Amino acid sequence: MDRIPFGIRQLDTIIDGGAPPGSVVLLSGEAGAGSREFMYTSAVLNGLATADRELHDLYYGNLDAEASVSDEIHYVSFTADSDQLYREMDRTMDTEIVESGFSSVSFVDMAEAYFHASSVPRDWYAEETGHIRDMAGRHDREDIFAALGRYLNEHAAGNLVILDSLSDLISAMGEDRDWSDIVYLVKGLQKAAHAWNGLILVHVNHETVTPEEHGQLVDAANGTMIFEWEQGGSERARTLVFKKFRGVLSRIEDENIIRFETEIGDAGFDISDVRKIR
Repeated sequence: MDRIPFGIRQLDTIIDGGAPPGSVVLLSGEAGAGSREFMYTSAVLNGLATADRELHDLYYGNLDAEASVSDEIHYVSFTADSDQLYREMDRTMDTEIVESGFSSVSFVDMAEAYFHASSVPRDWYAEETGHIRDMAGRHDREDIFAALGRYLNEHAAGNLVILDSLSDLISAMGEDRDWSDIVYLVKGLQKAAHAWNGLILVHVNHETVTPEEHGQLVDAANGTMIFEWEQGGSERARTLVFKKFRGVLSRIEDENIIRFETEIGDAGFDISDVRKIR
């Protein structure tokens, strides 16, 4: 396959079907500006292509001749469980789409590896309360980076993987971790993704990092989309800008960067208008 669709109809149409296989794309957004809805839409619409092709054609349309949907969609969350994620998607999109599309998404709950070294009570994030004898080995459980790496090694090849969210890993960094571990993770994903030949979407709230740190994340990924609020008179609009994207920007415009006005409707995230940045 030459392209893996994002599942965002208008965007995929503009960029000849989707992202090149082997890409790591950073979804960097302000709170509420659409980056999270982009992830939900990507997961559900790609899942819908497998679960209900007729419904997929109704809400998305035909795939580009150069594009092929991944066999599997994996949604990795460090803090939410599947019920919570489903409810959030259902508030964003039409229930019929979510019910069908979500059934084809493999949800990965890494809350236990994420929270185990914290002071959060175990029964808040694990289904069963651990025995008191288990608490002594709490800090010896699998590290979140190792758990993530093991899962991706087993499931990422040729597939769509969504990581929600890098901001969680950043906020949980302890004394045994420093910022370079986050950068190494994204750089490592980029190197591995080339061999996996799938598509990895990595979410981050850029309000949680410094401009320098954000620049390092942008540099580490193959592509970066910036989701922001733009003020125009008395109204605010959600916008999307391609900061960089190897193999894609040249196909959009020779000017390299386009600002998209976006909207969130029954079919989730989509593009409503396009304006060139001069």
